[in-house]
Amino acid sequence: MQGVFRILGEFEREVDDGVPVMPYNPLIGHAFHVATPVVSVMVPAVGGAEGGFAAMRWMMLLALLGLAACGSARAPRSVAEGAGDWSCVPYVRARTGLPIRGDAWEWWEGGAAYARGRAPRAGSVLVLMRTSRLPQGHVSLVARVVSAREIRVDHANWASGRGKGRVARDQPVLDVSPGNDWSLVRVWYPPVNGYGATAYPAYGFVHPG
Repeated sequence: MQGVFRILGEFEREVDDGVPVMPYNPLIGHAFHVATPVVSVMVPAVGGAEGGFAAMRWMMLLALLGLAACGSARAPRSVAEGAGDWSCVPYVRARTGLPIRGDAWEWWEGGAAYARGRAPRAGSVLVLMRTSRLPQGHVSLVARVVSAREIRVDHANWASGRGKGRVARDQPVLDVSPGNDWSLVRVWYPPVNGYGATAYPAYGFVHPG
């Protein structure tokens, strides 16, 4: 009987909420939290041992494709395209045009050629430090300053599950540092419709241009 097998392979990277899906591999290079889309392949079904060998060959090919995807720092080609394929670094780079490379936490040192500081401005990049929950840090773009203690940011991949890789706009970030210097922040977490329980240490703001 002829038919088709639908083989699905889903390959994902680290997400910004700090829950590792695949550990960072130094042999691969920097991990940009990229979540690659599901791969769907239609394979002819044949009976007997020949069909089994054919299916196995396709599965091996998919595994190789999955490894290639995991090693990629690919991002969608435009901000409008990436409903669920964005990570924080390529998204902020696309929005700002800043040519800074490396993981999110490396943007503080990488932004040394630009003005940096502890005071937020619209258009600035907020750089969070790496921690056990954020092994690669996080970057977001300041959309507006609400008050001395609150800003709104646009960023990507600040959620797990269905929120992985998605862009979230105008999200609240609260300064909870004792000195009101934005060295410690709490970030709005869409799945709970509120601020997350964790306070994240921040380097400060990189001011483009």
